[in-house]
This record gives sequence, C-alpha cells and structure tokens, in this order.
Amino acid sequence: MTTQPVHDPRRSFAQALDQTARQIAATRPDELGKRTPCADYDVRALLGHLIAVLHKLVHVSVGGDARELPDVVRDIADDAWGGAFAEARGEVERAWADDAMLDRMVTLPWGTMPGRVALDAYTHEFTVHSWDLAHATGRLADLEPALAVEALQAFVEFAPPDERGEQGPFGPVVQVSEDAAPYTRLAAYLGRQP
Repeated sequence: MTTQPVHDPRRSFAQALDQTARQIAATRPDELGKRTPCADYDVRALLGHLIAVLHKLVHVSVGGDARELPDVVRDIADDAWGGAFAEARGEVERAWADDAMLDRMVTLPWGTMPGRVALDAYTHEFTVHSWDLAHATGRLADLEPALAVEALQAFVEFAPPDERGEQGPFGPVVQVSEDAAPYTRLAAYLGRQP
C-alpha cells in the first residue's frame, strides 16, 4: 500500500509571492492612487494589505492571532514598497521554514486551521491580489496562469456563490465565457469586473 505524499504548499506560496513581488516592483509612485478591482483598496492600500498579510503570517507562526494586527500597513514611503515587501517576505520564509509549521494550528481572521491550509489560502489570496494590482496598473500580461487555475479550483470549493452574503470580499459571480483566460475566470468568479 502506498501513501500519498503530504502536501507542502510552500512552493506554490513562493510562486505567488514571486508574482506579487514582480507586480510591486513595476508599480510606480504615480500609480498608487489608482483604484483596484478589490473594492476596499486603491493601489497604495492594496500594497499595504499585502505586507500586512505577511506580518500576520509571521505573527501566527509564534502563536499569535492574525486578528491582532492591522489589515493594512500604512507607514511606507511611496518608493519603498518593494523593499518593505521583500523584508516581510524574508521574515515569513524564515518563520515557516520549519516543516512543523505546516501542521501547527494557526488562527487567521476567518478561523483556526493547520498551517498548510493557511498557506494554501494565502497563496490564492496573493494570486487574486496580484491580478487586482496588475489590472489597476495595466500589467496583466505578467501573470502566471497556473496560479489562477489553482486559485479558482480552491475558491469554487471554499467560496461558493450561494454562501456569499451582502458583506464580504466576494461579490456575485460575473458571467464570462468558459474559454476565457484563467485570470478572467478567477476574477469573474470572485465578483470582480474583468
């Protein structure tokens, strides 16, 4: 009898962070005020949210509750977002390098779960927010389609349309053709206008 290898989400998570880092590096200070498809954020606030998520992942790695930290970091200079993201990413990678973190229970804003489930969820969040950032700044060609395919599969399972309320990060599904590009289908599924 063979056993399935245990899923380690850190590789996909790193790919999502690589993609996000490329989008951040390409973002110019004059683009920071642009609206994003994520209704809560302009580009500056979205960048602050992405860094805040990394801080939350470090915080939960030492037993903290992610809800104890702000959802958006706001004290970063307009030309320092790339460096701030790289620094926070390094902290996350060091905090999650130990394989034991994957099975440790961590508390996120939406519940308590094993670390591997949390990293999967944040892989998909970074994938969606990379699209938000790329859409706002006109850099959609720089996105990795495989990440969108994985994220869409996860969101279909964990964010079905019939369980969405009036409040929350996802709106009603926007209809697009079945042969639309992966990020178009992902954005539309989450209620964003692709």
